[in-house]
Amino acid sequence: MPNDVPTEAWVALSAILFSLGAVGVLTRRSAILVFLSVELMLNAANLSLVAYARQWAEAGVTTVMTGQTAVFIVLAVAAAEVAVGLGILVAIFKNRVSTNVDRLSEVRG
Repeated sequence: MPNDVPTEAWVALSAILFSLGAVGVLTRRSAILVFLSVELMLNAANLSLVAYARQWAEAGVTTVMTGQTAVFIVLAVAAAEVAVGLGILVAIFKNRVSTNVDRLSEVRG
C-alpha cells in the first residue's frame, strides 16, 4: 500500500494543532479549556512522533517502534495530568463556584 501523504504534511498539521493549543492556553480563562488546550498540544506532539516513526520505518531503520513508544509514554503522562488536574478543579469548583484561572491565585494561602 503506497503512502500518499508525505511526512511534511503530517508535521505541518501537527504544527497547526500545536499552535491552536498554545493560543488556547494563552487566551482562555476557564481552567477546563486550558486543560483541553494542553491536551491538544500533547496530541500534536504525538502526531509528529508517529509521522517521523513512519518515515524512519520507510527508510529501513531497525528501531521502528521508537515513535510509537514515546507516544504511549506521552499519553500516560497526559492521562495522569488530566486525572490530577480535574480532581483539583472539582475541589476548587466546590468551594469557589468558578474555574476562572485569574481567580485561582486566591487559593494560595
